[in-house]
Amino acid sequence: MRTLGHPAEKTLLVGIELPNQQEPGVTESLEELGELVRSAGAAVASHAVQRLPTPTAPFYIGRGKAEELSEQCQEGGIHSVIFDDELTPAQSRNLSNVFSRKVLDRTQLILDIFAQRAKTREGKIQIELAQLLYLLPRLTRLWSHLSRQTGGIGTRGPGETQLEVDRRRVQQRIARLHRDLEAVRRSRAVQREGRHRCSWPTLCLVGYTNSGKSTLFNRLTQSEVLVQDKLFATLDPTIRLLQLKGKQRAFLADTVGFIRKLPHDLIDSFRATLEEVKEADLLIHLVDVSDPKAEERIADVRRVLDELDVLGKPSLLVWNKIDRLHGPAPLHRLLLRYPGSIGVSARDGAGIEELLSRIESWSRGRALLFRLRFPVERGDLLARLHREGEPVEVRYRPDGVYVHAWIPPFLQASLAPFILVERGSADSRDAPGGTSAGENGDGRSEWAERFGVAGDSSRNR
Repeated sequence: MRTLGHPAEKTLLVGIELPNQQEPGVTESLEELGELVRSAGAAVASHAVQRLPTPTAPFYIGRGKAEELSEQCQEGGIHSVIFDDELTPAQSRNLSNVFSRKVLDRTQLILDIFAQRAKTREGKIQIELAQLLYLLPRLTRLWSHLSRQTGGIGTRGPGETQLEVDRRRVQQRIARLHRDLEAVRRSRAVQREGRHRCSWPTLCLVGYTNSGKSTLFNRLTQSEVLVQDKLFATLDPTIRLLQLKGKQRAFLADTVGFIRKLPHDLIDSFRATLEEVKEADLLIHLVDVSDPKAEERIADVRRVLDELDVLGKPSLLVWNKIDRLHGPAPLHRLLLRYPGSIGVSARDGAGIEELLSRIESWSRGRALLFRLRFPVERGDLLARLHREGEPVEVRYRPDGVYVHAWIPPFLQASLAPFILVERGSADSRDAPGGTSAGENGDGRSEWAERFGVAGDSSRNR
């Protein structure tokens, strides 16, 4: 027996055009709002734009326009009206009275999508917190018969309105969620400390929602993160180990996508998740090259990164979905306009090798050139250095094994006791290796005393 699904909820999208805005900008914003509506499982029946010098205090739009749209909803069987900007509590209440149907704003819609997608305990906590922060100033008296402050005979005395009870309960729940989120932050800090002990770099995928971050994440790490052609298909962050060439490794993090007009309460609630962005060593900024507004998306993402105070971090701009372009010319123009950027296709793998090569070059650039001396019996250290570092020269002496090698950051801490103390400076190319005529009485050679403790980051490799 076939089960018929419920018909999609029909919605009307409403926006306003202010004097400092242009019609294409308003239209693009409503188009994105429509994508959000479809991502939430509803359908867009129509949209409306009104030109106003400023939003009206009672209705956001004009009262006459609201009544006109209400009739349109009645005739078209529209179930809900969604506004492109956040409404004040009074506007939301007045519009609900005019339309006699659900009235939502962009923030409520995004919160609803996030509530659908949250799977982990952390994600659910963050969504509930954002919803309550949104709800708190919008509480209305739903149970007036429980109030002790209505006035009249027999009602005077101590008591409080049900609205005040509701507010206190919501505030208590918000406080509890903040404590739960603090526990999540501590747990993440412990996990992050474990990764820091490895000293492998952390790479973080950032970008506008639906730019292909999860698809690229799966291809680079051979994972199976959910991939859908929807806005905010991925909500909960995922971290996997990325194996690079040249004995290098890195952690790769996939994060929630960004969007224009991202609610501030949502950013505040998701700070535990977005801390992965703040702690990353390299941001891989993914952009959908097939999007006609790709460069505007870059600006939107950078605004969010600026709010997170991470705009100054090292970053690599990656143009994704090059398989959708007609010919190489569009990508070539973007590469010229944004020097250092790279084009890839996470779906078919084009450009992935070059991307990995860029990441490997960046990771290798973090290595330093050191002089070390290992005890003769510590062959395990020399073997590890061959596995994870890049020895330039090895000399065996009766008092130990002298090594001249490039050492990545994750290996420097464990080999620190064997790094020779620097006394002076010289060009590493003049170092002969592990022996020299100027070897001193404690077995330390002149080059060992002149090179090493701070490392030489010159690129003479």
